[in-house]
Amino acid sequence: MSQLPSEPEFEQALSELTTSLRSFLKAHPDYQKAVDIVQVPERVIQFRVVWEDDKGQAQVNRGFRVQYNSSLGPYKGGLRLHPSVNLSILKFLGFEQTFKNALTGLNMGGGKGGSDFDPKGKSDAEIRRFCVSFMTQLSKHIGQDIDVPAGDIGVGGREIGFLFGAYRKLRNEFTGVLTGKGLHWGGSNIRPEATGYGLIYFVEHMIAKACPEYSLSKSSTLVAISGSGNVSQFTALKVIELGATVVSLSDSKGSLIANTDSGFSKDVVEKIGQLKLKGGSLESFKSFADEGKYTYHPGQRPWKLLSKVHIALPGATQNEVSADEAEALVKSGVRIVAEGSNMGCTKEAIAVFEASRKKGSSGVWYAPGKASNCGGVAVSGLEMAQNSQRLTWSPEEVDAKLKNIMEDCYNVCLRAGEQWSGEETSGDVLPSLLAGANVAGFIKVADAMKAQGDWW
Repeated sequence: MSQLPSEPEFEQALSELTTSLRSFLKAHPDYQKAVDIVQVPERVIQFRVVWEDDKGQAQVNRGFRVQYNSSLGPYKGGLRLHPSVNLSILKFLGFEQTFKNALTGLNMGGGKGGSDFDPKGKSDAEIRRFCVSFMTQLSKHIGQDIDVPAGDIGVGGREIGFLFGAYRKLRNEFTGVLTGKGLHWGGSNIRPEATGYGLIYFVEHMIAKACPEYSLSKSSTLVAISGSGNVSQFTALKVIELGATVVSLSDSKGSLIANTDSGFSKDVVEKIGQLKLKGGSLESFKSFADEGKYTYHPGQRPWKLLSKVHIALPGATQNEVSADEAEALVKSGVRIVAEGSNMGCTKEAIAVFEASRKKGSSGVWYAPGKASNCGGVAVSGLEMAQNSQRLTWSPEEVDAKLKNIMEDCYNVCLRAGEQWSGEETSGDVLPSLLAGANVAGFIKVADAMKAQGDWW
């Protein structure tokens, strides 16, 4: 592989998978061929995006779509607009998405796309012109039975609307080619909430098995959350609704830590949501910090700022928990770490959590994002189903289906972890959900590929 360019994020994701598969591959060495093949995307599309700024000047960005694997269904995965976007990050995300989608039990393949365009500081008109230019190229490669993109960092309801409108005009068809649409034009109830709600539904099963004394129905249970975007907001709101205490939120510029026993209130989380919609940062959230209820820590993530925490939910971006921060969480008494973000913990941080798990009943139980945050893409899959039937299900119907999907995902990961953790999990040592998620997702994809003649 030395002739290939360095792709650190993708290489990290691949290393995590292959490490988790060691026990399985030792028992089933023929599957090594599937590992060799599944790591290569089926198709990588790269294109130029030229758009006009408000001064009438031509600007150019790079657009991408990585169509990773379609053995279980149409390519499915978000579009990310952020200056950091490059092929390594999108390959990592598409690779993870393939196995995450497999764990939902729905017929979806894996993909990811986006651009190094930065929507921050841009006018609505500039974002609309960019989206039209981006979709002019992307529309040649997607379709409701081919590839169904969704939102991601930098792509919310506004951008999905602009992208969908451009596709409809370019192709002269109204079809479910994107998910995350507005509720009155093909969207699904519970879609904005899905990743955050699904994360909590998954975590509730972890708590019930590992540490029922820290039930989310108890105000004494302290929950640390990073990020303050869509995922983190709805994660926090669900925690507050259930009765536990949210002690932190953060963004790229710093962290906001609650100083009172009551933690963050629903009202404050909703105000932060409004602030984020306007492109603001937590740094400007002074009115509450000045009352002494919250302290803002510039340039810091929340993990080392908390002396006591029971549940930690990274919800911002990849590699946001380092080994040092993982050690700090262990010392603060954390029992459950579940990723709301994709690959939220570094490889070294995961090693800290997994070592703690092996110590027994007081250890940390870690869940990777491909399992714990699959609720978002699961409801995207339900949106695709509703579009195909020309129906809209009620919020209660969608929420019930989401709960069932997250329960099934947890059970699949638990069973695979019990079988393939590569260690004895009897007594008070819990099985590795990291190994379970990777093995279960891989087997499903690999078996479908074999049946379809992709490896032999």
